[in-house]
Amino acid sequence: MKILVIGSKGQLGHELLIQGNNSGYEILPADLPDLDITDKTQVKHWLERFQPSFVVNAAAYTNVDKAETEQNFAFAVNRDGPANLAEACAKFEIPLIHISTDFIFDGKKSSPYIESDPVSPLSVYGKSKQEGENEVRSRLKKHIILRTAWLYGVHGQNFVKTMLRLGREKEVISVVSDQFGSPTSAADLAEAVLQIISRIKYSDNINWGTYHYCGHGITTWHVFAKEIINLAKHYIPIKTITVKPISTAEYPTKATRPCFSALDCNLIKKNFGINIKPWQDSLKTVIRQVCQKETEK
Repeated sequence: MKILVIGSKGQLGHELLIQGNNSGYEILPADLPDLDITDKTQVKHWLERFQPSFVVNAAAYTNVDKAETEQNFAFAVNRDGPANLAEACAKFEIPLIHISTDFIFDGKKSSPYIESDPVSPLSVYGKSKQEGENEVRSRLKKHIILRTAWLYGVHGQNFVKTMLRLGREKEVISVVSDQFGSPTSAADLAEAVLQIISRIKYSDNINWGTYHYCGHGITTWHVFAKEIINLAKHYIPIKTITVKPISTAEYPTKATRPCFSALDCNLIKKNFGINIKPWQDSLKTVIRQVCQKETEK
């Protein structure tokens, strides 16, 4: 079975390639410059040429702050790209799994967001992802929109990698302590995507639509950072003595972040039988892998 993974050079795409190939799937990697999802003709050509059984869209414009000044680019990738994919998938009758984000919510809720909660993004990035979701829903019945949060992994740049770099350089690191969410391992998310594909392949009764998937448990960026530093000490020299908590107001950014964006993942457990690992357990695995790669250099 062929799976077209778009955004194959990214954190999630990288994991999908590894796990998909290990699971016996034929993974077709696609990324810039070979495939530009904002180009409708290119998208149609790829699907027509390779005829995959599934398409996974892990491509996105993810620079949250830069999106505030590159609005056209963000909407082209995060809205128009998914629209092109959904339209082509509908034409060739191919199911699409599209990755979305917790940033479509405004963070004013005090309990984890469920899939049917109203969306109200605070940033251009969040708005572009919301509109991308809408484009997929309006064009393709057989879709799974998978919202995730605080993604990190062994491959690519992410918060974990940044904290490890700062941990080697600084005695004191200041990290925001009043934004709450759930860290998600790219490897765990890839595993969930492949489980969904397997369930779709072998079942005629699929509940298409929107789902949430993130690591189990709610934390802050500050606590997340402390855990990263504490775990890394077992593998590499760490200079950091203190991870200092600061407020969002003390760390101004161009884009406004939701202060609470934890996602309720019960629906994906119920409909696809997917278990959610505690974020702390998955972080241990990633820290070990990243640090081992560093020491091997």
